[in-house]
Amino acid sequence: MKLHEILPAEGHRKVEKRKGRGHGSGNGKTAGRGQKGQWSRSGGGVRPGFEGGQMPLYMRLPKRGFTNRFREEYAEVNVEALNIFPAGADVTPAMLVEAGLVRSNMSHRIKILGNGQLDRHLKVSAHKFTATAKEKIEAAKGSAEVI
Repeated sequence: MKLHEILPAEGHRKVEKRKGRGHGSGNGKTAGRGQKGQWSRSGGGVRPGFEGGQMPLYMRLPKRGFTNRFREEYAEVNVEALNIFPAGADVTPAMLVEAGLVRSNMSHRIKILGNGQLDRHLKVSAHKFTATAKEKIEAAKGSAEVI
């Protein structure tokens, strides 16, 4: 079999109907739009969400809450997860992404939480630390550096 001999699956390709190409085509004159009315005109139709004059759903539903567009989101990493790094290592946000502890498509800010125990000394660099996380890192003779 050669590359030029490969064909698409049977019935996969469908010929597009050519509208408004004479009455012999079966789709001439009004081109499948019918005689008159809103949908027969060019530019006709209604906007998205329009329900024929009935109060649209998005207006009938109650509006609640508020979204803070200035909120800063953090990717969270527990102290016990840092045990995968060798003792004495400098742990940076890039290393956390590389190790799979933080998703790379998450926000670039990282917060270290104090859940679990740390059994090796590390120099951890992150954007935020909880008080217990800082205590546990320093109790293991490591250091917590805020970037």
